[in-house]
Amino acid sequence: MHAATNKTDKYSRLTNTHIFETAGTWHHQAVELVKEIGKRTTNITGYFFQQMSIALQRGNAVSFQSTFTTG
Repeated sequence: MHAATNKTDKYSRLTNTHIFETAGTWHHQAVELVKEIGKRTTNITGYFFQQMSIALQRGNAVSFQSTFTTG
């Protein structure tokens, strides 16, 4: 919990200009934030989680492809 609080304090000013990603597990505050964003976006567009799922899959594919060396 202490580490999550430190990260929140450290990076709170950067959230408007940067996108952060992690390969680890999500802290419960991150899950709550994504759920809240999802609720609000779904109320407007009707389909947030589908878009997020596709974006995550694309990001994972790029990460996976970058592990291959070309020779």
